[in-house]
Amino acid sequence: MSEAAIEIKDLRVDYGDFVAVQDISLSIPYGQVFGLVGPNGAGKTSTFKVLTTLMEPTYGEVTVAGFDIFESAEEARQVMAYMPDLAPVPSDLKLWEFLDFHADTHRLGGRSARRERVEECLRTVNLFEKRNAWCKELSRGQTQRLVLAKTLLHRPKVLILDEPASGLDPLSRREMRFALQGLANEGATIVVSSHILSELAEMCSSLCVMNQGRLLASGSAEEVRRELGRTERHLGVVTFGDPHEVVSWLGDRPGVSEVKVDGCKVGFQFQGEDVAHEKLLMELVNAGLRIRSFEEESSSFEDILVRVAEGNRAE
Repeated sequence: MSEAAIEIKDLRVDYGDFVAVQDISLSIPYGQVFGLVGPNGAGKTSTFKVLTTLMEPTYGEVTVAGFDIFESAEEARQVMAYMPDLAPVPSDLKLWEFLDFHADTHRLGGRSARRERVEECLRTVNLFEKRNAWCKELSRGQTQRLVLAKTLLHRPKVLILDEPASGLDPLSRREMRFALQGLANEGATIVVSSHILSELAEMCSSLCVMNQGRLLASGSAEEVRRELGRTERHLGVVTFGDPHEVVSWLGDRPGVSEVKVDGCKVGFQFQGEDVAHEKLLMELVNAGLRIRSFEEESSSFEDILVRVAEGNRAE
């Protein structure tokens, strides 16, 4: 087995005179949830089409789990799985029937072996209790998780997921995130695309930002934030006591600005990286102030993507 689950070298995709993907290179280790993020037209879909052997690039080299996807396409397909955005499910099948059908197409043994694997996948996505429900009765989030269960049936080493959390409510996104992180902990590699950078920053162990076919930054969420020049955060503190005590404490803290009070909540801007963010939280708690919660209200990641979409590097 190769050291990296996915290796991409100098990948380029042209549509006539239009360059959709321009000479990108990536190495994604096993056991990671890796995010591919960028605005519409960034090149995410074309990259996914190449990774899943649905399209040949103009040039470049790609290996998945050690298999060259051009020379050994069939072997590569057997160790990967692809989940498109809004994949349809039949309305006239029960959940277990839908999965059993696909388990049979993967030739996962006899009826008993298929049933065992179907139940295992339903438990992974927290749908086992609904195994006898009709597919048409599922919510949007449950449908997405059912399609994820189908994607897992043949135990792929690499999963390619296109906007898996698109349109999901916060609870469904949370359940999806836990399911993906659990799979990664078991050794699978998951590549997820999204146009919501803060969502991927929460879910992924590493990620990259694309725009206009180019790779702008890659690494951990903090490394991407730093590489794109944004370390400012919008933080919020909810208090049990007088919020003005927190305001007073924040007054002379380095990196803090634009402090505002809204009821029992104190919002402010903070300029600093993860270590400074952690230090501020520890000092705030140790100061003896009555704090109910401390959170990053809106990440500078949204600002990054706005600037990326405008074709500019964040400054």
